[in-house]
Amino acid sequence: MPTLLGLRTAALTVTAVLLSTVLAGCGDDGAEREDLTRQELSWEDCPTPSDAQGGGTAPSPLPDGGEWQCATMKAPLDWDDPKGDTIGLELIRARSSGDEGARIGSLIFNFGGPGGSGVTSLPSFAEDYETLRTRYDLVSFDPRGVGRSAPVICQNDQQLDAYFQRDATPDDAAERTELLENTKEFNDDCEQNSEKILPHVRTTDAARDLDLMRQVLGDGKLHYFGISYGTELGGVYAHLFPERVSRAVFDAVVDPTQNAAQGSLGQTKGFQLALDNFAEDCVSKAEECPIGDSAQDVKDRIAGLLEDLDRTPIPGVFPRELTQTAATSGILQALYSQEFWEYLTQGLQEAYGGDGSILMLLSDSMNGRKENGEYSNIAAANTAINCADDKPRYDTAFVERKLPEFRAASSLFGDYMAWGMITCTDWAVPGAADHPVVSAPGSAPILVVGNTGDPATPYEGARKMAEALGKGVGVELTYRGQGHGAYDSKNKCVQDAVHGYLLDGKVPRAGTVCA
Repeated sequence: MPTLLGLRTAALTVTAVLLSTVLAGCGDDGAEREDLTRQELSWEDCPTPSDAQGGGTAPSPLPDGGEWQCATMKAPLDWDDPKGDTIGLELIRARSSGDEGARIGSLIFNFGGPGGSGVTSLPSFAEDYETLRTRYDLVSFDPRGVGRSAPVICQNDQQLDAYFQRDATPDDAAERTELLENTKEFNDDCEQNSEKILPHVRTTDAARDLDLMRQVLGDGKLHYFGISYGTELGGVYAHLFPERVSRAVFDAVVDPTQNAAQGSLGQTKGFQLALDNFAEDCVSKAEECPIGDSAQDVKDRIAGLLEDLDRTPIPGVFPRELTQTAATSGILQALYSQEFWEYLTQGLQEAYGGDGSILMLLSDSMNGRKENGEYSNIAAANTAINCADDKPRYDTAFVERKLPEFRAASSLFGDYMAWGMITCTDWAVPGAADHPVVSAPGSAPILVVGNTGDPATPYEGARKMAEALGKGVGVELTYRGQGHGAYDSKNKCVQDAVHGYLLDGKVPRAGTVCA
């Protein structure tokens, strides 16, 4: 799925009345903690996704005709005060398709973001995980602050339309002031509308939820598949509860050693690499590349388009226009997967002719906007979780000092990524740390899969994660491919390694390379 990891993006305004429906009082300290681990989930047919989850229809039946089931798990709002309020965390599962005697337990997925709804994501990938379902119940969830799980709400749909059209790459003092004001207004609205949940959406909170989920599902140890930000969540879990890790796979791996600025610079390089690969692919085909005569020509024409859009937007999806910011986010979205490259080619071709609709639809996908104009809460949750996790707060002076380095990494994306670092500057909740701590001595082996062409979680992060997990814990596997992640590329070598470990406990040789 598309992820917003590290892309500091920013629906419906809520009141204290809405907050009171997702937060309910609980009993005393020790008894409440014990009661939560013993709670029994009431599994029922899944409802239609909420607006915060992205709307749409209830999940289609499983490939074998079985039905998806959903339930709500209670968890403490504040893990430091378990006798206080609780929140409901929404879960989804597909029961194992194999013999009961072969069942290992529940395999819990987190698909990334942060801010992505696992309840809506897991069904969309159901066919990809059918082999794993032979021995596991497949389970995912909306992490706290996401979807149906006490969602962070910041602005309404009309406000978000304006927010995502703003100029995210200021060229002068007036534009810088406007960007700062728009960012502060968004952050203030988040505080006003979601004040009670904002301090409690850190990854450490979600990791504790994950351990409660493990117990409630009846597993002695955690079986886990984390993708993108889900690898960070899994690493934090392994650090907090190393003895409770069973078989785990990390795919599209976050570099846990980097702070927010280093991560943004790494992504800038990653997306530039993906753009280079896209341009080379286009001109290498037997038929003529419709958007350039050479790879450099492809990139030069994109740069020219963005410069033109900065001065004069073109029609997008009526009544909105395609701005430079929307076009940039649309291009980034398309670079997440090689399967999207054909849409990027078509979108650029049409934009050169004055029609920005395809690039705007790609941008809408990045920002969680549906065709009817309603937004999911992925952008609000993404901002809230990132800002609660990341301790650094960057001002305009810092960004301006860093601009030459970002521009050297990518003349196309450098400004956009650098200015994104101010997102948390006026955030109401202090950040927890410079970077996540994932050292997990005593944990079972964790398979860490890196993709050499990954734009959002650059390949180097896999080795850093494996090293940070510790000797004998992180087992690195390399996939020489394109796009964000490796397993869903359907590469047989990658999938055989993942299946061998999760299904049969066979740890692949460290340093295995799949092409």
